[in-house]
Amino acid sequence: MHRAVYSSLKVFHHPDRLQALAAGRHVAPLHVRLKPTNVCNHDCYFCAYRRDGLSLGSTMQVRDRIPRDKMREIVEDLIAMDVRAVTFSGGGEPLLYPWLGETLESLAAGGIAIGVLTNGAQLRGRLAEALARTAAWVRVSIDGWDAASYARNRNVPESSFEKVLANMAAFARLPGSCTLGASVIVDAENAPHLSGLAARLKAAGAAHVKLSPCIVSEDAAGTAGHHAPFADTALAEIGRCRALEDDRFAIVDHYHFETDTGAERHPRCPMLRLLTVIAADGAVYACQDKAYTEAGRIGSIVDRRFRDLWHSDETQAWIDAFDARTCGHHCVAAGKNALLNDFLDTDRAHLAFV
Repeated sequence: MHRAVYSSLKVFHHPDRLQALAAGRHVAPLHVRLKPTNVCNHDCYFCAYRRDGLSLGSTMQVRDRIPRDKMREIVEDLIAMDVRAVTFSGGGEPLLYPWLGETLESLAAGGIAIGVLTNGAQLRGRLAEALARTAAWVRVSIDGWDAASYARNRNVPESSFEKVLANMAAFARLPGSCTLGASVIVDAENAPHLSGLAARLKAAGAAHVKLSPCIVSEDAAGTAGHHAPFADTALAEIGRCRALEDDRFAIVDHYHFETDTGAERHPRCPMLRLLTVIAADGAVYACQDKAYTEAGRIGSIVDRRFRDLWHSDETQAWIDAFDARTCGHHCVAAGKNALLNDFLDTDRAHLAFV
């Protein structure tokens, strides 16, 4: 039986953080997303950080990266603050960060769980071995279903597709307990080919494939409208993907669309206190949906430590004043926030009436 790798209920396994939320105490985040570099070896047409019309990534400089000494300092702070997990993501391609190997080893030695989002091109050699040894999971983003479509979507040579699948297969054979997954961004081109791609990914050793819609607009209706002409095709293919499931392989269906407009959300964003982003420009952002935007910028750690910024009065005031209704864009935390706000707003005098 598969345990849920993806679940909006994970936070409820951390009662200390829930108690802090209920009491209104400012504590360290549970989870930090580290964007160590903005350099990328792919040029994906759907990349939200580089797509016109989205505010995400509007202030991003593509050559930025976290300096080595600053990264060591950040790792020290995360361990001292009792941060439980770190996910490396973009920005750029995290496996291109020159000091990733030593950073992984230090985090693992400090008891912090590690996840990595990657395009898989560099998932080989000593770095792959380090990931297999230290990471809880690695998820490869792969959207093309063959060499030509993969090259077209990412502006890379056609040989890249088979190389990434070979990297995945070799990684899956390495010793260690790291879970290898894949992430597919669904669009009009690949929608008819999802089951074939899922079969290739299963054969390459992926334990699961996550399917999500390509985000083309900050307006929920805009993205839903974009998908409307081919959504039935995608859903039928996802049904065919289900036939591939067994005790070693799962399909994670996130091909659904938000219906709220932002203004309908609860003003409180509990996830803001549980998950934060440290980016390659040395700034700390509210979440991955507001990274590299002025609206999401909490502050800078270029000239100060992360723990000092996080526990400062100005950060506490920034978080207290944040109103989720003003986001006005896709919210990756919407479902989790709905659950947490329901929990926080429950009348304590009636808790026994389950």
